Amino acid sequence: MNLAPLAERLRPESINDYIGQLHLVGEGAILRKAIESDNIPSMILWGPPGVGKTTLASIISKQLNRPFYTLSAVNSGVKDVREVFEKAKKDTTHAILFIDEIHRFSKSQQDSLLGAVEKGIVTLIGATTENPSFEVISPLLSRCHVYILKELAKEDLITLLEKARTFLEKESGKKIIISENEALLRISGGDARKLLNAIELVIQNQEENTIEVTDELVLKTIQQHIALYDKKGEQHYDIISAFIKSLRGSDPNASVYYLARMITAGEDPKFIARRMLIFASEDIGNANPNALLLANSCFQAIDVIGYPECRIILSQTAVYLATSVKSNASYLAIENALAEVEKSGDQPVPLHIRNAPTKLMKDIGYHKGYKYAHDYENNFIDLEFLPDKLKGKKFYEPGNNKREEEIRQWLQLRWGKKYGY
Repeated sequence: MNLAPLAERLRPESINDYIGQLHLVGEGAILRKAIESDNIPSMILWGPPGVGKTTLASIISKQLNRPFYTLSAVNSGVKDVREVFEKAKKDTTHAILFIDEIHRFSKSQQDSLLGAVEKGIVTLIGATTENPSFEVISPLLSRCHVYILKELAKEDLITLLEKARTFLEKESGKKIIISENEALLRISGGDARKLLNAIELVIQNQEENTIEVTDELVLKTIQQHIALYDKKGEQHYDIISAFIKSLRGSDPNASVYYLARMITAGEDPKFIARRMLIFASEDIGNANPNALLLANSCFQAIDVIGYPECRIILSQTAVYLATSVKSNASYLAIENALAEVEKSGDQPVPLHIRNAPTKLMKDIGYHKGYKYAHDYENNFIDLEFLPDKLKGKKFYEPGNNKREEEIRQWLQLRWGKKYGY
């Protein structure tokens, strides 16, 4: 039996069962008051994926007992919009039109909504993950209230997880114990839909009558459902691995040998050049920025000059990369930053460095307190750029080479005390 996704089966029908967004739907909150008074405006729900935009729209229609029409901007056009308007005109009660991913509608498609919203034929609820100031045309935006939905807090996700556990336990007839939830929360990334998909996948893949959900079980189950790679080309990957390791080990002789092995085997020169392009940044980086320029030139050149002549260009580049000074400092910097993002999640960008080209964004504090670096001595001002919880966190440590020692000295003058350079 093909069931609807758990997120759909578990979707609440009452505002009291809705999880999160208390600033909008908590007791006495603005949107809750509008719903309770049966006087909702057309609106744009703006927030990250999986925070409850679609669910909130569905609850509004159910609580107000109004006809509810749903369109996805991905696969709907002006014709679909007009068909909804014709149906809405025949409804005895004021219909709600929900458009998911409204930012994907073109200008002309958004224009087609104006008349019906203006005349009150429908109440529009648009959902978007993108800034409506940029993605929704001004005439439509001016006719809608913008409500900002926040990322679900850890407590909200845990509440939802317990709700899912109870539901799945009743549905499957199995006893489900969630002894660890860190992996599930991390996989979700604050997205309720991802969280529900993950727990459902874990439960579906267990045959026991009593299931204990642990971090290890979650990671093992999720990894098993990642697309498997083709193992037939094992030697292909052994040779490219040996080539890259020879470059990293600064051995030009081994590098050109494995390059010759790949050329003889008929390897796509673009594949080889692409790997050298990645290597130039990952293993040489700012110790010798010219390496990336040469690798990029190689990649472009072989697009014009194929075999057999392109072997010379590939060889020149390989020898240059092998004999260049090495540094993986930039690679380590992004790996450190990615690890921090995985650990601490999406920390809010400080308000003073957010972009604020519209009145809506200025009204909620974007850009206030920003200082323009070029107005200060040496084009520098000691300003906080990281989120509050990450103040003073260092991700980039310059490598031990002449070029990056110069970078270190430059950083010491500006950020020495703050980041410990």
